[in-house]
Amino acid sequence: MRKTGAVFYADTYHPIQAGSIDGTDTLPHDSAVYRAWLCSSAALYDPSGDPKLIGDPYRTLFVARLSPLTTENTLRQAMSKYGRVKNLRLVRHIVTGASRGYAFVEYETEREMRRGYKQSVCLQEAHHSLVDDYEIIVDYNRQQLMPGWIPRRLGGGFGGKKESGQLRFGGRERPFRAPIRIPYDDLEKLGIPPPPEGQYMSRYQDPSPPRRKRSSVDGEKGTHRRSMDREANIRKSNPADNDDRFHKRSMDEDYHSPRRSSNESAQRHHSRSSRDREGGTHRRSTDREASMPKSSPLDKEESFRKSSMDQEDRTFKRSSIETEEFHRSRRSVDTEERSHKRSSRDRDEHSHKRHKSRHYERSTSYDRS
Repeated sequence: MRKTGAVFYADTYHPIQAGSIDGTDTLPHDSAVYRAWLCSSAALYDPSGDPKLIGDPYRTLFVARLSPLTTENTLRQAMSKYGRVKNLRLVRHIVTGASRGYAFVEYETEREMRRGYKQSVCLQEAHHSLVDDYEIIVDYNRQQLMPGWIPRRLGGGFGGKKESGQLRFGGRERPFRAPIRIPYDDLEKLGIPPPPEGQYMSRYQDPSPPRRKRSSVDGEKGTHRRSMDREANIRKSNPADNDDRFHKRSMDEDYHSPRRSSNESAQRHHSRSSRDREGGTHRRSTDREASMPKSSPLDKEESFRKSSMDQEDRTFKRSSIETEEFHRSRRSVDTEERSHKRSSRDRDEHSHKRHKSRHYERSTSYDRS
């Protein structure tokens, strides 16, 4: 059974769904919805292709239903009470220069944009506020932040008037009503997201604008910035308040926390002693550097010349020693080679004499016989 006043809002834009009062239509009910559906199916509209788009979409508000007489200064003054306005673009006719009735307001921070988005609701019962006696509509920048967005000039958009017969639902002004029956199969064929059954909202609740996806690096930077700001605020506060705060915190710690163990005290003593040793070493090194006499540029040049000459002398001595060792090793090798040749020659002569004597003995024995 449908609850009275239960509504839901569109997270993504589909032209056929936007033309339905409960978000369950599967056929376009007018030619404008059909034209928007064709543009969406053929991807004929690129939200980022507008050359006039400037600024951060997460910090930008869309303001519509403005008076034709409202100027940039009037709108800036009206929107500045929610935050610091960084940039404002009032859309005008390209030929006549007349206001088209809507504008884009960029704030300095995303928090100020959200403040303007929510406090516009708090000013009056609905999300309207008065600017030049006109009730304006304030919404986030759906052109760049809503997937599948089709503008009003192509048959899409949200809102509309009953007289035109081209109402669009799912936005902040005209949300979808909770449906009685949901055709899940037909919606899935068309790629239309089904209504969130069981998660409907009240008519007086507004959807939150999409948030920027933050990385871990951005989160660490934000945490560090917040801690620095907190320390600066504490430092700027009254010293008497700081003493009272410190005294109160110490009393609370003594009352709530138990006594620290001996291991923690030993670790603290060890870390303190190590820091003292490092500080003493650094202090001694600085004292030694301070006690050394300051030398002039001429002295530095003389010391550099002496050190270079000493280095050349050491290099020359090293090379002479290496050369002498090389010659000594060479002479020893030559001596070994000559001795080896001499011994081999002696062995050959000795063997030749012995062979010759044996031959002589054999010849004489043969003659005797």
